[in-house]
Amino acid sequence: MLDRIALLLLIVGGINWGLIGIFQFDLVAFIFGGQAAIVSRIIYTLVGICAIWCISLFFREQDLLESRS
Repeated sequence: MLDRIALLLLIVGGINWGLIGIFQFDLVAFIFGGQAAIVSRIIYTLVGICAIWCISLFFREQDLLESRS
């Protein structure tokens, strides 16, 4: 379950970075009142933590990942 939550937040972060790269539009900052807003900073931090968590997916055995699906 934690892997799926981490993946979901990474997808949100990836979409946000895509919008920044293509349109120079930060959706998270727009929704929550700017990059310095506490909620935006919490979301950015959670996405970063999820990215670190998902690094572990590279080092897990394939059988373990398939049994959770």
